[in-house]
Amino acid sequence: MKPYWIKTNRIIKMLFSNFIWDIPNKENKIYLTFDDGPTPEITNWVLNQLEQYNAKATFFCIGKNIAAHPEIFNRIIQKGHSTGNHTYNHLNGWKTTTDEYLENLKLCEVVISNQKSEINSEASELKSKIFRPPYGKIKSAQAKKLRQKGYKIIMWDVLSADFDPNISKEECLNNVLSNTVSGSIIVFHDSVKAFKNLEYVLPKVLRHLAENHFSFEVITD
Repeated sequence: MKPYWIKTNRIIKMLFSNFIWDIPNKENKIYLTFDDGPTPEITNWVLNQLEQYNAKATFFCIGKNIAAHPEIFNRIIQKGHSTGNHTYNHLNGWKTTTDEYLENLKLCEVVISNQKSEINSEASELKSKIFRPPYGKIKSAQAKKLRQKGYKIIMWDVLSADFDPNISKEECLNNVLSNTVSGSIIVFHDSVKAFKNLEYVLPKVLRHLAENHFSFEVITD
């Protein structure tokens, strides 16, 4: 059995109700999210795929990757997608002190704000107040501090598991298509590790969901 939930169950959502697992609606809106970028070539490929369907998505970016590839981050913003904080160094909250975790998150917040300022985004866009914990692992004390700082902690309803080298690309596709409903927050990764599965899955997901009258929306703060 895989050590993670593909479809987040109702009990988990109730136990951790301070986290956002989905965004229920009756309009067939769903929320594609991409973790761990920006990554050369891969993030640009994702953006090109999304553009074919006029699909918007939310990118939870690692601060050091933004600093290394600001031009890719700029393109994410310019294409109308939203961005969120994923810490500066992709920290595992369970293995990190609260002070260290918050300081690392602050570093990512600064680089996001600085980069948005440089591309003249509106003032309301300068503060990224949505956060996804790397690996989905965060201590309750860390989460409490983040909420006090105004952050919304965004988890997921559907995990593609594109990062897992032990599942086939067909299984990865099925993870998404068989579990997505209106309001689902779906996790992909624009990373080198995930690209083998992502390259196969994302075009098929976009086509299938578009044909079934789903719309692809951003998550905002």
